[in-house]
Amino acid sequence: MKTVILRVDGMSCGHCVKAVTDALQSVGGVRKADVDLGAGRAVVEYDEGATSPARLVGAVMEEGYSAEETV
Repeated sequence: MKTVILRVDGMSCGHCVKAVTDALQSVGGVRKADVDLGAGRAVVEYDEGATSPARLVGAVMEEGYSAEETV
């Protein structure tokens, strides 16, 4: 398992947090997704053999939020 931190912009409420969390958890290989509204980020544990940070970013963007992997 690997962990990635994504910066997520555009979240303003609990509904946004749920939408981003659900989007991340719908990606195959994601074990856990913790989305923090105040910090504007998501910490995601995933199986690198099943998915990638780019796919996680794409899932968030499909929900209408901007996202990028932090270093």
